[in-house]
Amino acid sequence: MRTIDESTGGQGDAATSEDRAGTGPRRTAAPRSTATRGLAPSEAGRSAPAPAPRSGRPGRAARAGMPTLHLSGGASSGLVPAPRPSVPAQASTGVAELLRGPLRQGTVLLSAPTALYVTVPTPSGPEVVGVLTSDAARLPLGCILFRPSNGRPLVSAPSGAPAVVGGGRLVVGDLTVSAAAWWDPRPKLPTARPALLPEGVRELRAALYGEGVPHSAFVLPGLAGGPSGPLAALRGAVRRADLDAALRTATRLIGEGPGLTPVGDDVLAGTTAGLVLLGHPAAERFASGVTGLAAGRTTELSRALLRHAAAGRVTGEYAAVLRAMVGDGPLVPAIRALLSSGSTSGRALALGLCTAIDLVERTGRPR
Repeated sequence: MRTIDESTGGQGDAATSEDRAGTGPRRTAAPRSTATRGLAPSEAGRSAPAPAPRSGRPGRAARAGMPTLHLSGGASSGLVPAPRPSVPAQASTGVAELLRGPLRQGTVLLSAPTALYVTVPTPSGPEVVGVLTSDAARLPLGCILFRPSNGRPLVSAPSGAPAVVGGGRLVVGDLTVSAAAWWDPRPKLPTARPALLPEGVRELRAALYGEGVPHSAFVLPGLAGGPSGPLAALRGAVRRADLDAALRTATRLIGEGPGLTPVGDDVLAGTTAGLVLLGHPAAERFASGVTGLAAGRTTELSRALLRHAAAGRVTGEYAAVLRAMVGDGPLVPAIRALLSSGSTSGRALALGLCTAIDLVERTGRPR
């Protein structure tokens, strides 16, 4: 049994680290036949005495009478490897239960320079957690690193690669991310049914649609335009103050458009979250209808984001615009950041927020 003195890092042991690692001078054992050479016949049959224990100088803790750490086994057993260094991140409280829970096996959905997404099976269904660089869109299921993408902080992992999530960490290959801080993706608003600043609403609409441009001319890549398209149907439902018609339009938007988060889903996520956060009385029914439609009709990442939207958890850019429209923070830079997030997602989320504002004004306020 070897004794490692924690106070000296094991240096009180007579064997050096080079001996244990095999990098020091090799000691050649004497041939077995020499063990009895020169002995009398009566002595040759006796076993050689056991070697005396090494008299390595004890460390300071041992000399002071403090307990030391004993490791069994020979040099081949070595020390238990130190925990892998982790990369700190600011994690969304929307995935706190998943991160803090027991260790679960997951698989990589997508790895890119700015984001890595992992899907994890849970008793309530698959969940998705993302690791995002500081310059990526701040998704409500993300662990945000304190480094931008140009530093290449993320590993490149193929889809389907194994991952482990739980115990406060996410591990993919050589990357270990730990939750060093938390952020809340549900914006803090003054009341359950906050009143928005009229000039803030006008500013958002002007930035989204353009000055003097009719709303009917607004299009999003990946969605059919014209009077028969889903956006025209959504506008018609808003004009008639018909929330049920807006929900029926969701069947034409779910899964429409390319990418991991189709643009039609982003419109619905913005609408759903807006209704929830602005306190529309039918928000829960609308959210339940949208998330129910998403099953089997869109991507796993998009379904996860729609579930977060149903709980009022949104991107950091969306939350900043909504807070600014109740007087908490500058509005113009917040709108600019939202519209420029993602290739089309930011504009689609903004359209959803405008749709929710219109529906609240027309169908949710007492007349």
